[in-house]
Amino acid sequence: MRFFEDLHVGLRRELGSYDFTADNIVAFAKQFDPQPFHLDEEAGRQSLFGGLAASGWHIASACMRLLVLERQKEAAAEAARGETIAVWGPSPGFRDLRWHKPVLAGDTISYANEIVSLRASDSRPEWGIVQARNIGTNQRGELVFSFLATAFVPRRTVAN
Repeated sequence: MRFFEDLHVGLRRELGSYDFTADNIVAFAKQFDPQPFHLDEEAGRQSLFGGLAASGWHIASACMRLLVLERQKEAAAEAARGETIAVWGPSPGFRDLRWHKPVLAGDTISYANEIVSLRASDSRPEWGIVQARNIGTNQRGELVFSFLATAFVPRRTVAN
């Protein structure tokens, strides 16, 4: 995990991809979003989506999984090099959540994260605050998902 001082606006990380299959779309929907167009191919075809559509929350959850796995991979590499691992703080929230296009069974979504702003915390000088745009694009390069996330990041040094 990187410290606040290691980050810069424009830093982009490719997080990986997730395959949305009919089986995993239905399994997620049964547990968390049991709407007909997420559960049944025919109901999906009859809807505005035109096919079995992944829940937006499924799309967001896949993004979160890949973000966490990327951070764990970075931390393991840093530990292997004997570096101090920066443990990020909580997220105070996100905004501008958008599902731009439907994600249908058979789609593969690739996720990325790009830093859009950085600032030191006024009330907690040991922390910085990062905002990053998270996006998902389908196999045709079309934007299907995005949101702006905020997180607390530890500072390596604190100005006095």
